[in-house]
Order: sequence, then structure tokens, then C-alpha cells
Amino acid sequence: MSTRIDKKIVGFEVVKKEEEAAARAAAAAAREERQSAKIIRMTEQVARPEGLDALEGSTYKIKTPLDDHAMYVTINDIILNPGTVHEQRRPFEIFINSKNMDHFQWIVALTRLMSAVFRKGGDVTFLAEELQAVFDPKGGYWKPGGKFMPSIIADIGAVIEHHLRKIGLMEKEELSQQQQLILKQKRAEAEAADSVRAALNSGPPDTAEGTGYPASAKLCNKCNTKAVVNMDNCATCLSCGYSKCG
Repeated sequence: MSTRIDKKIVGFEVVKKEEEAAARAAAAAAREERQSAKIIRMTEQVARPEGLDALEGSTYKIKTPLDDHAMYVTINDIILNPGTVHEQRRPFEIFINSKNMDHFQWIVALTRLMSAVFRKGGDVTFLAEELQAVFDPKGGYWKPGGKFMPSIIADIGAVIEHHLRKIGLMEKEELSQQQQLILKQKRAEAEAADSVRAALNSGPPDTAEGTGYPASAKLCNKCNTKAVVNMDNCATCLSCGYSKCG
């Protein structure tokens, strides 16, 4: 069998018979493993693994200014196809515990529904988005760092999103190096403008307490962080990079 070469030859390497045979054997073994592997997918029949008394998981603390008692969210995971190329970690059940009994009924209902969704399988990332879109008619609260939570349910949704990113079911949204440089420049310009404004008013420059962002910053509709500044007639979030100008 002849092969036509259209490009100029700039180098070559002779493949040894031993290396070629080893590569073929490795490819054949991998192909056989893929064909013989019994892939387990999340379905309605998925139950707690037999003989396994404990599941791996994480516990997160939620402390709101609306309550004296903290809430503890525990999410346990199940590992599908352990030790194979199809290994995957997925949430299996969720528990929420608190000393405050005012929320007992809806907490029990919420955890049972979410655990049922986790065990049914499929894409469960929608839970985090749906919960974070729940607003409390009495108003939300600010968390340390300048992040606004519209409700306790939204705070639970943020915890679930953090856990799903941690186990790899959701991709982490990271800004590129160029975006970080642009935001750093805009942040310096906003802080300089606040310093000039404070000097004209014969007072110290204002800073948003505990946020690290300029005091003139406004709330971002995307990440719910008080980090939006108006620079060059364009509102830009210094936290997530969202901009109305595109």
C-alpha cells in the first residue's frame, strides 16, 4: 500500500517492532476493557450500595443574620463505577439540620424532594439554579464579602452549586487573565474616583465594609455581589465580570 506525501520531510523516526507490538497490545486491552465494562447509570432503581455503611460527603454551615441558629447542610455522594474509566461521583442524599424549629416542615419536605431527584439521576444541576432564584417577600440579607442572598432557600441553592462544582458536575466559572487585568484596572479607577470624591467632601474615602469593593458599587444582577461600578459609561461587575456593554 503506497502513501502519497504532500509535505516536505523534515525528520523521521524508525518504529521498533517491540514498541509497535506493545502499543497494539495496550490499545487492544483498553478496547476490551471498554467493551466488557458494566456501566452503571443513575436510574430510578439506584439504591444505597450493598455492604456500604457510610457514604462520602461534605457538611456546609449557613449562618444568616435572620436567625440566631446556624443551619448545617450535609450532602452525601455515591461513586459510580469505582476504579474504572467510567468512575463518576454524584450527590445521593441531602440533610439539613438546625436548632431552629420554625423551618422544620419545609426543610424536611425540601430535603426529601432533593434526595429523590438526586437518586433518580440525570442532570441535577438545575436544582442549584432554581433554588437561587427563590426570593423572600420579606427581603433577603447580605453575606460577608458583599454577596446578597434573596432568601434562605437561595443560600441553600448556593451551597448545592458549590458542592456540584467541587465534585466536578458543574464547571467552575473562571475569568481569563485578560479579564482579570481589565477588572483590576477598573477597580483601581473606581477607588481613585472615590478618593477624589472624598477629598472634595473633606472626608476619608468610603469603603464598603467587609466587601473589598468601592463603596459606590451597586448590586450585580448576575452574581448578587455589590461590586458593579460605572466606568466609561458602562456598568461592570468587579466580581464576575458581567457588563451591560457586552
